[in-house]
Amino acid sequence: VRVGSIGKAIWGVQMRIRRDDGTFAPPGEVGEIVIRGHNVMKGYHNNSRATAAAIIDGWFLTGDIGKMDEDGYFYILDRKKDIIIRGGMNIYPREIEEVLYRYPKVREASVVGVPDEARGEEVKVYVSPAAGETLTPEEIMEYLKEHTARYKWPKEVVVLEDLPKGPTGKILKRELKMRQ
Repeated sequence: VRVGSIGKAIWGVQMRIRRDDGTFAPPGEVGEIVIRGHNVMKGYHNNSRATAAAIIDGWFLTGDIGKMDEDGYFYILDRKKDIIIRGGMNIYPREIEEVLYRYPKVREASVVGVPDEARGEEVKVYVSPAAGETLTPEEIMEYLKEHTARYKWPKEVVVLEDLPKGPTGKILKRELKMRQ
């Protein structure tokens, strides 16, 4: 077991890291986690188009961006659809969210990419305060400047009493992305 790892592939299942060009990445390189095995789905029922997009050469594309270490342990960095590309730099919202959740005054946090004419996308942070606490955008920005690399700093921080959630309690990033 490794801290932060989802573990190794189980018996009968292969896991790899796939680059965007379809080749497999060596340990330490970031790419999409792909899996194949007897217990991995073979396709979507009556949906050949979705199957063709999700399974390539027998490998199921998970949609998770991650890396594998030298010992075969896998680490998820973020969901592929959530990556923010700002001026050619890949920013993983989950990394920023993990930093925000370490701040004691933050109860909830979500980081999304929003359209930007100059850079393609910009980083926007949404937070809600812990019970009995108040937060300001400036306070969150200062905290992030102390704990993240400059290219990950958000263009905007929004403080809401509660972040929108679905029936399972998961924060609805798509709803936050639509707010302007």
